Amino acid sequence: MNRVISFVLFIGMFIGLFTGCRMFVNSQAYEMGMKSTNTMEVDFNSKPSNEKITLTYMTSQNWVTKAEQELGAKFERETGIKVKYQIIPSDQYQNILMTKLNVGECADLFGSESGKAELDSFLNIENNGVDLSNEEWAKKIDPIVAEQLTSNGKLYGMPLFDASSCWEIVYNKKIFQRLGLKVPSSYNEFKNACKKIMNDGVTPIYECVSDGWHHVLWFPEIGGRYQELDPGLSDKLNNNQTSFAASKTMFKALSQLQELVTLGYFGENYLSNTFADTEKNMASGKYAMTVYNQGLPKQIEKISPDTKAEDFGFFVIPLVDNQTLNFNPAGPSIFLYSGSKHKDIAKQYLSFLTRSENLQYIIDNTDSFSDLPFTGVKKKYSAEIKKFYNSYPKHGTVYQTKIKFFYSQWMDIGRDLSSMFTGLTKPEDVLINIDKRRFYMAKASKDQCWTGSDQFKYDSNDWLK
Repeated sequence: MNRVISFVLFIGMFIGLFTGCRMFVNSQAYEMGMKSTNTMEVDFNSKPSNEKITLTYMTSQNWVTKAEQELGAKFERETGIKVKYQIIPSDQYQNILMTKLNVGECADLFGSESGKAELDSFLNIENNGVDLSNEEWAKKIDPIVAEQLTSNGKLYGMPLFDASSCWEIVYNKKIFQRLGLKVPSSYNEFKNACKKIMNDGVTPIYECVSDGWHHVLWFPEIGGRYQELDPGLSDKLNNNQTSFAASKTMFKALSQLQELVTLGYFGENYLSNTFADTEKNMASGKYAMTVYNQGLPKQIEKISPDTKAEDFGFFVIPLVDNQTLNFNPAGPSIFLYSGSKHKDIAKQYLSFLTRSENLQYIIDNTDSFSDLPFTGVKKKYSAEIKKFYNSYPKHGTVYQTKIKFFYSQWMDIGRDLSSMFTGLTKPEDVLINIDKRRFYMAKASKDQCWTGSDQFKYDSNDWLK
C-alpha cells in the first residue's frame, strides 16, 4: 500500500512539474510578444538558427583559380558560410550543366562562358538565372564585358576572367634565335618555321587533343581574319543568310590546320597530350610552340626556375595569313541559379569576391591574369605582353562569341576535328556538321531567322570540286 501511495504522489509531482514548465514557456513567449496559448508546442527537432550553411558552386575544370578558392576559405572565416566547389572535367561540363538545369537540380552558383549569343539559346538564362543588375558590383564591370552577360536589359552574370588575355601562339624565343627564325607574318612563314624546328629535332607545336576542347581554339579565335576576308560574314551567319560550309576562308583555315597535323608538326603524341602538362612540356625544350594565353611564361617559370618568363614571346594564330589580334569580351563567369535556396547568401559571396582588394588578390596571385574587367584594380602587364599587344593594331572579335549557336557545340566540334586529324572526315564535313547543329539549335530556340524550314539543308560547297 505504501508503495502505491508513493507512486501516485510521484506521478502528481511529475504532472505538476511538467505543467509548470509549460506555463513558463508560454509566459516567456508572451513576454517576447508572441501569441501564447495553452496548446503551444515546442519543436525539439528544429535546427538551430546558427546552423552552418554550405553554398554550392559548380564549374568547369580550370575556371576556378587557386586564388578564388583561397578567398572562398576567407569568406568562410568571415561569415561561417562554406563554399563547396564542384569542379567538373571540361569535356563533360557542358552536358552535365545542361542536364542539371533541365531537371531543376543545379548548384546555387554555376559557371559558364558568357556571350550574348548564347545566354538565351544555351543557358535559357531568363528562366535559369537571377537578375543581378541591382548589385553594387554590377556598376564596376567593363560595359563591353557586361553586355555579354546581359539579356533583355538585365545582367545575369559576374565575369571572372581577363578580357584582355587571348589565345595566341606562345613560342620559345631561344629556339627561334638558335635557328634564325623570326615571328611569322603568314601561314607559309609559319609552316616553314615548323619545318626548320622539326629538322632540328624539336617538336614544333604542343597540342593536347585528349582534353576535347583545346584544339578547337585554332578555328574560331581568328574570327577577325574571317571578317577581314569576307566582310559581313558574321551577320550573314547569324541571320541564316549563308553557312559555314559555304565559306572558302573557313575551309582554307581547316585545311591548313589539317596540313600541320599531316606534316607531323603536332608531334606523335598530340592525341594523348593533356592541357595540364603544357607547362612541363614547354619547359623541357622539347616543344617550340603552343596555343595558350599570356600567363603561360610565368607558369613555366614557376615550375622550372631555370626557365625564365622572358624566354617566351607571343604571336597570333597565323592560319589564312591572320595578323589580327583576337579579342573576346566573353569568358568564364558566375551565374546564380534561379532555383537556389540560398540566393541572398550567394549574392553575399559574389559581393565578397568583387571587393577591390579581393579582385586585386586574384590578379596578383593568378599567373594567367594580368587584369580583370572591373574598375578599381591595377593591371600587371609585363613588357613582353605590352610588346605583343602593340604589334597588332588590328583587333577582331572571336567567332565563339560573335556567332550564334557556335560556342554551345564546342565539344562536338572538338570531336569533329579529332576525326579530321585522323583522316576519318574532311574539312568540309566539319563545316557541314557545324551548320547542322546550328540548324537544330536555332529551331529549338525558335530563332526567327531559321523559320520556314523544318529540314536541315546547307549552302552547297560545290566550289570545292
